[in-house]
Parts: sequence; C-alpha cells; structure tokens
Amino acid sequence: MSFWQGRRVLITGHTGFKGSWLSLWLKQLGTDICGIALKPVGTPNLFDLAKVENGMRSEFADIRDLGRLSAIMAEHRPEIVFHMAAQPLVRKSYEDPVGTYSTNVMGTVNVLEAVRHCNSVRAVVVVTTDKCYENKEWLWPYREGDALGGYDPYSNSKACAELVVSAYGNSFFAPEKFAEHRVAVASARAGNVIGGGDWACDRIVPDAMRAFVSNEILQVRNPAAIRPWQHVLEPLRGYLVLAEHLIENGEQFEGAWNFGPAISDSQTVEWIIRELASSWGASASWESDTRSHPHEAKTLKLDWSKAHALLGWKPVLPLSLALQFTADWYRRWSAGEDARTLTMEQIEFYATIAKDSHAKADRAEIPSN
Repeated sequence: MSFWQGRRVLITGHTGFKGSWLSLWLKQLGTDICGIALKPVGTPNLFDLAKVENGMRSEFADIRDLGRLSAIMAEHRPEIVFHMAAQPLVRKSYEDPVGTYSTNVMGTVNVLEAVRHCNSVRAVVVVTTDKCYENKEWLWPYREGDALGGYDPYSNSKACAELVVSAYGNSFFAPEKFAEHRVAVASARAGNVIGGGDWACDRIVPDAMRAFVSNEILQVRNPAAIRPWQHVLEPLRGYLVLAEHLIENGEQFEGAWNFGPAISDSQTVEWIIRELASSWGASASWESDTRSHPHEAKTLKLDWSKAHALLGWKPVLPLSLALQFTADWYRRWSAGEDARTLTMEQIEFYATIAKDSHAKADRAEIPSN
C-alpha cells in the first residue's frame, strides 16, 4: 500500500478487461493514474459498467499514433508504465491480421519509443501472453527461455512484441548502462485469465456466462484443449510485484516473467465448463461445437518457478475458487448489483487472501519439468 501511494502510473489499454481491473486496483492503492486506450468495445463492458474512468485521467487514443502517445506521456510524466493495450483475440487475428500486427507489434514499439523520450519513467512492464511460445504440444510447462513462435497471427504478434522488448532493452535500456538511462524494462506472460466483467467474443468463459444468463445452450469448441487458467487478479498481482522490484532494484529484474496457475489448475475446456455449469445451477447447459474452426493449440502450460524464486510470487486462488469468483460476479451483476462495487469487493477479498498466501502454500505447487 505504501509503495503505490501517490505513484504516477500510466496504463495503456485501461478500457479493456484486464486494464479495467488493474485501474480499479491501483486507484484503491492510491496511485495517480493516466490511461491511454481506444474506447471500450461492445456493450456491456466492464469499463463503462464499473465507471473505471472516475478518479483517473482517461485518454481515448490509439497507441499506433506515436505523436499523441508521446504527448500524453510527456504531460502525465509517469514513473511506472504498464503496457496492456492489444488486439487480444486469437480468432479475430485470423480476420484482421494486419490490424493485429500493427497494434501488438508497432504499438509496443511506440510505447517503448515514447518511454525512451520521457525522462520520468523508471519501470516498464510490457504485458504479452502465454501464447508467445513456439507451441510444440508437449506436456510440460514453458519456461521464459524457451523458443518464441506462435502459430496464429495473434500468438505470433505477441512473440514479435517480445522481440521488440528485447531489442529495445539491448539497444536503449541496456542493464550495463542502467546508471545512465535509469529505466528497467520487463515483459510479463500470463495464462488464460478469467473473471467477472469479460464480455469478449470467442472466449470460453464470457461465452458461457452469456449463454447461462440467457438460458441458452453453450456451443463449446475444442473441449479437450488444455490451458493454464487463472483469475485475472493473479497475474495483475504479479505485474504489481514485478513493477515494485523494477523500481527498487532496477536492472536486476529485467527480462521475461511467467505468471501462471498451479500445474493442477491447467485443465481442459470441458473441465472448466462443467465446473462453471455446476456453480451456475441446473439451468446451465452446453454441447460440443462440431463445426470447422481455425487452428488453436491443444496443450499449453506455464512454468512460473522463476517468479516464485526471485519475486516471491505464487498463485493463491485455486481454480475452483477462481471459477466461483467468476460465476458469482456474473450472477450478482445479472441480478442488478453494481459492477464497480462487485469488482472492488473481490479485489479487497483477494488482497486479504494474498496477504496470507504463505499460510496457504499447499494450494499452489511450484511447477517443474
């Protein structure tokens, strides 16, 4: 709490699902926040429902516009930058590969270029994805040093963004010259996040919540696919912890970091749907979608032992509880409760659990090969 009080923070992508949760959490911690993003997509959306822009500076701008981005950054003069703006959907990347690459790759270039010319910035966390790895469909989790790749345009664009971070780190923010530039840059790769307020299309949990609220039959693609599922607050806490270490220890914590769930919480899509349906009630139903769909990876797991060993971070919400959190948020919102109140309540409850995480070490095993 004391670390974040009064800190000047800039978030790109604050109108998105993860950006909205992070903005609300940082406001609770007392930060001075500026957000840069496109207007939220679709109705409903968490940004509008939770009135996220209240109490912060919110700028609707495209990160592909370097001039506008640089001007806003120079005016706000942040100390910490969280770069979360992206085209985040695999299936949409097949429909708009050019837009996906221009946002995810050149958008990252623009953010780092703006940082390079803003002398107030001391720490940058670039959020990418677990899908940036070259997926070989093996059973063990991916580590930060494994090869980057990406089959589809989204995954590949995020691997490209990781290369951009590495190139800028080597060229302009080199650790051996930290005393001169005083900017520490890291990338963060999270698992498949779930949580209340996500209405993105072609994501299994939002699709399920839409179907269950409407008493419709959910169509499920790839029920056997395995993903590293985690509540949205888990990686967000990782980003916060990483930013603190970058500020306090500079170049020692640069590079890539995985933030994933316990290995036992890397489950199939079918397992997730069965748990959600059970939590929702008897009216929830689903069936396999047998139509042809674009390629998606079958198996993906993350090794987060580096974050545990060096940052002291580990997941604290078992997947079963993360699903309960998620279903409860949608159920209460659909019954008329206020989205901002619900979100802040879950943030506070999660923060209490996280503080006592050492006493709950049995809930999160450290992954290993």
